[in-house]
Amino acid sequence: MKQLLTVLLLLCSAAWAQIPSGPGAPSVKLIAADTVTVTPGKSATATLLFKISDGFHINSNKPNSELLIPTALRFNPPTDIMLAKTTYPAGEQMTFPFLEEKLSVYSGEFKVTSMVRPLRSVRPGTYRVHGELKFQACNDRQCFPPRTTPIAFDVKVAKASAGGGGRRNPAQSPHIKR
Repeated sequence: MKQLLTVLLLLCSAAWAQIPSGPGAPSVKLIAADTVTVTPGKSATATLLFKISDGFHINSNKPNSELLIPTALRFNPPTDIMLAKTTYPAGEQMTFPFLEEKLSVYSGEFKVTSMVRPLRSVRPGTYRVHGELKFQACNDRQCFPPRTTPIAFDVKVAKASAGGGGRRNPAQSPHIKR
């Protein structure tokens, strides 16, 4: 484990000195996020599809070492819209020429889901959820400094149907004195 950490620290420090930018730079982009339609007080799933630039990989959300930077989404939803239970895919266990241990990584495309739940009091309409994805990209020779990329998707809060149709609490017994 110490060898892994030493090699990663050396690779990262070398990368800090030569941060690439432009077309050949490592990047992760949100390529698809459908509008989530939900009624007040109910839940729906937001699915976000990301693409990692060719030739690069990023640490998974649960890397094999606590010293590696996990990929993580952070949301900044509008008032009265809650996001919870964010689910990341399992990382692919890969080996690289510079390490003996396997790393848990994402490459190509990957999906992240999160539960969206507007409060019962929210007004119908379309709301924009902003956030950012934090990641650390590497290629087969070196790792680059951690970066963030902005994300956004829409939540359409539809009017609740009249009549409710759901279960209601039974009426209180008239024999209970207050």
